[in-house]
Amino acid sequence: MITTIATQPIAGQKPGTSGLRKKTPVFMGRHYLENFVQAIFDVVGARSENGAGKTFVLGGDGRYFNDRAAQVICRMAAANGAHRVIVGQGALLSTPAASHLIRLHQTDGGIILSASHNPGGPDEDFGIKFNMPNGGPAPEGVTEAMYQRTTEITDYKMLEAQDIDLSVIGRHDLGGMIVDVVDPVADYADLMETLFDFDALRALFAGGFRMRMDSMCAVTGPYAVEILENRLGAARGTVTHAAPLPDFGGMHPDPNPTWAHELMAEMMGDAAPDFGAASDGDGDRNMVVGRGVYVSPSDSLAVLAANAHLAPGYARGLAGVARSMPTSAAADRVADALGIARYETPTGWKFFGNLLDAGKVTLCGEESFGTGSDHVREKDGLWAILLWLNILAVRKQSVAEILTDHWATYGRNYYSRHDFEAIASDRAEALMAALRDSLASLPGQVVEGMTIAAADDFAYTDPVDGAVSLKQGVRILFAGGSRIVLRLSGTGTEGATLRVYLERYAPGPDGLDLDPQDALAPVIRAAHALARLAEFTGRTEPNVVT
Repeated sequence: MITTIATQPIAGQKPGTSGLRKKTPVFMGRHYLENFVQAIFDVVGARSENGAGKTFVLGGDGRYFNDRAAQVICRMAAANGAHRVIVGQGALLSTPAASHLIRLHQTDGGIILSASHNPGGPDEDFGIKFNMPNGGPAPEGVTEAMYQRTTEITDYKMLEAQDIDLSVIGRHDLGGMIVDVVDPVADYADLMETLFDFDALRALFAGGFRMRMDSMCAVTGPYAVEILENRLGAARGTVTHAAPLPDFGGMHPDPNPTWAHELMAEMMGDAAPDFGAASDGDGDRNMVVGRGVYVSPSDSLAVLAANAHLAPGYARGLAGVARSMPTSAAADRVADALGIARYETPTGWKFFGNLLDAGKVTLCGEESFGTGSDHVREKDGLWAILLWLNILAVRKQSVAEILTDHWATYGRNYYSRHDFEAIASDRAEALMAALRDSLASLPGQVVEGMTIAAADDFAYTDPVDGAVSLKQGVRILFAGGSRIVLRLSGTGTEGATLRVYLERYAPGPDGLDLDPQDALAPVIRAAHALARLAEFTGRTEPNVVT
């Protein structure tokens, strides 16, 4: 029986570029999840124009409330007239695997339950987002329509039915709607076999190559075990923290040197394996570490662009490379050397999606540990790790040797991100407003011995659809290639996070082996002075340095 349940609009449900994120108790509150899910179906429709029911993919990263939310969404999909829902076993699907299933089965989109790299648990974070039929995140026009619908919604539809057993692979009938519970890993793993030389990777591991993969008690664990240990023959135990847990084992599932400290300690130790990697809550981010050397996401994107042709899936070369504006210009230098197109976009994977769909780029990445290609329409942590392994297998060099060769060829973009978290939103907004007001007066000023060449608030016109995005982050560009970028992030659930991006270019051959924070010291001091950080935030040190 389908029930129409009266409700009231709930304020403050505006989703950002990564969907809607709130504390878990908020989503568990009366009508909250249901209101937003109904808004999704009201906007995208559970039936097509000819009345046929649509098909959706559903799954998440396994965080607390993931399983209950999946049951609610299935019953609401049935009540709204959907034909079929494809659900990952246990309601689990990594974000890139969900994107692949949407594309593989040519569905009408997918609902992904995740707050990405944010902590999980009864009092931590939960999230939900809709991905389009191309497998990528919903564009701003669609998310804005969903938000507007939540401000006027008066009821939602629910099928009264028993829970489906999502732990068993197979087909179920839910009020006339098909629910297919599928292996969340198999199709994704099969896709990876088409892109990378698995024979070469098996030989690499058989020859004694050792690695450590920290899945941070998050969704990538089952994928990494199946691919690295089962299919490629890496030693049992190569994947640590492999079981997804509702609270991520108390870990903060963000793959950076601060939160993946256990992996970092091992990789910097005397008995370090050859290669280390980590992924985040929903599997779309990655961190790469060599023995005794950390690879920044910006350098990783550049190295992958320079060497992608060594993997079978990219042997014909790249159409182009795209990076988010805060990401360092290291990948630009590779693109210029290869003679291929390069793009600088606002932060948000949806901008890459347009370029990928149009065939303008093959690889794309952002400094926040996200890298991907045209195989899906999301960033993909495990894919990036496998591409690194393929490069290592072919070049037969260490991570440190590959980085050294890369910098000698292209120069080095020293780079770091400093995060100032949980700042009072009004103070963060005031800082950005004051900085924007000062932009016109900055060019020509000398700060910390560096001359400001230009300053702006980044704006982007999409080369595919012509859409214009304004106020995407303040850029302060110095003569010689150094740069400061400041922007507010929407990925947190408390206050505001100010991200300060710092970059200094060293063309070589000297000055390529400095500690990044030491190399960036004058740029860091300039950023604090120009943004008046202490004055506006009361902070002199960041919460997280990457």
